[in-house]
Amino acid sequence: MQIQLAMVVLEVRDLDASIAFYRRLGLDIPDPAGDRPIVIHRMPSGVSLLLTTSFASVYDPDFRRPSGGYQQLLEFYVGEDALVDSVWAELTEAGYHGRMPPAKTAGPYAAMVDDPDGNVILLTSDEAASPDSR
Repeated sequence: MQIQLAMVVLEVRDLDASIAFYRRLGLDIPDPAGDRPIVIHRMPSGVSLLLTTSFASVYDPDFRRPSGGYQQLLEFYVGEDALVDSVWAELTEAGYHGRMPPAKTAGPYAAMVDDPDGNVILLTSDEAASPDSR
């Protein structure tokens, strides 16, 4: 069997704020079930995004939130360049921190915005990131 990335887990501070951000980004994030501090969204690519307030912080005694900077970027393929512009504008106008405005990079047309926990979201029109490019 070939190893596959199945899920990205984000330990978040405020589940409701994170759900609102990812819904605004365009994901169909469900409401949490009952009082469980977790939601899972499976994307067409097959990778799931899991948001939780208590996984690493409960099960890993050495867990510490990053203080300053960021450790990863989550790339979301949004389609053509104009959609990168549109999603960037919607998120930044809603008050989310814009880290890099839409621009042609050495690779794809891209923009970066922070989610409520400071995770960097890379918005691209890079066909290589499209679920259809497999």
